[in-house]
Amino acid sequence: MTEKKKVVIVGGGITGLAAAYYLRKHARENQLPLDVKLVESSHRVGGKMQTYVKDGFVIERGPDSFLERKESAGRLAREVGLGDKLVNNSTGKSYVLVKDKLHPMPGGAVMGIPTQIAPFVTTGLFSWPGKFRAAGDFFIPPSKVKGDQSLGEFFRRRLGDEVVENLIEPLLSGIYAGNIDNMSLLSTFPQFYQVEQKYGSLILGTKKTTPSAKKKPAETGQAKKKGMFLTVTTGLQSFVDAIESKLEPGSVIKGIRVDKVSKQENGYRLRLSSGESLDADSILIAAPHEAALHMFSDHEHIFDPFRDMPSTSVATVAMAFPESVIKEDIDGTGFVVSRNSDYTITACTWTHKKWPHTTPEGKVLLRLYVGRPGDEAIVELSDDEIIKIALEDLNKTMDIQAQPDFAVVSRWKEAMPQYTVGHKERVTKLKNDLASELPGVYVGGSSYEGVGLPDCIDQGEAAVEKILSYLKLRG
Repeated sequence: MTEKKKVVIVGGGITGLAAAYYLRKHARENQLPLDVKLVESSHRVGGKMQTYVKDGFVIERGPDSFLERKESAGRLAREVGLGDKLVNNSTGKSYVLVKDKLHPMPGGAVMGIPTQIAPFVTTGLFSWPGKFRAAGDFFIPPSKVKGDQSLGEFFRRRLGDEVVENLIEPLLSGIYAGNIDNMSLLSTFPQFYQVEQKYGSLILGTKKTTPSAKKKPAETGQAKKKGMFLTVTTGLQSFVDAIESKLEPGSVIKGIRVDKVSKQENGYRLRLSSGESLDADSILIAAPHEAALHMFSDHEHIFDPFRDMPSTSVATVAMAFPESVIKEDIDGTGFVVSRNSDYTITACTWTHKKWPHTTPEGKVLLRLYVGRPGDEAIVELSDDEIIKIALEDLNKTMDIQAQPDFAVVSRWKEAMPQYTVGHKERVTKLKNDLASELPGVYVGGSSYEGVGLPDCIDQGEAAVEKILSYLKLRG
């Protein structure tokens, strides 16, 4: 009999789970001699995908959805039997909170970039000087910077400070929980750089390359009824559970840390915190970059460029109310907060409107986000203090005189890796160094090439292809 090849996946977030699932699928369908183990240091898999269910409410502690157009997440959900539980978000107005006033998101704005003139001219989000400065995008030549640059530098040059701070920054920094003046353009939104280089104008280029921006409002009426995002009606925790249920019994090791990875004459040995060891022919490190530095102490120079990679801390507060206590309801699904506003919250989702399945009839569910780069102390406060601060901020826009029926605070400490300028080059160098010094060892996950669920699943799938190729097991 052919001796089985051993693969160890370190980290049970969505990247590691996806990789374990697809490796098992390949092995089963092609009768490959493959033994796969997944090692997770905590007592559960799924990483930030956690769902709290109470009294008919479905509350996400981490991500609440994924982009439908990035197909890997929806495809994986269908494969593990959740196709009938996938649902799109309900659409509605989104707002930007600037200096105590909610301004509707300008029509035609794509990630904050205006593609329709009339809504941009009439919005109260910007002063007239700010609007005239943004119009400079039609005349400013493309950037001559050939390497990486910060998102803030790129957008300020094209559209000016006011549009960046009141619209683009609240939208983009919310995705990565980062400071756009430090964030890498090429590792987060390289398409904007490509559009600028090709069309000269960011506004014109975005209008030409975004399908919804090409159509007139009347033509998009039907499409607007279907949101861009998908989630699972039973909560993303059920997505995690469904993937885990498809893995080989006994192949997932929880509550045990990998302390060290050593290169052997043939393959690798992983020393576990339990005192035991695992041997591997190939390894996927799907754990955060900080953990990788610890595991590869004999080869730390390979991971050294990531030693100073920052991670920010954030928290969310989900609050449930009776519908009757909302005295000043708002027609929409949520708002983001401009950094120019004196608020601790950075965004608020009216979850009962965006995701109606999450909330029982006659109830309201609001989810507020707190913590931003340089102002993360709030994450360390007690639940009661965070709830009080969030409620005070909320009441500047909504008149809620009652305390919530219940509230759920979720903290994510140093959990949001920051792709600072030069990140793409660091990832490329890391992969090249691994290939030359530690062949068969691969990395994936939110520390490297995308923080969204589909991005992480894509990295897991890509690692599977590399592992099978390295082990010469392509079926």
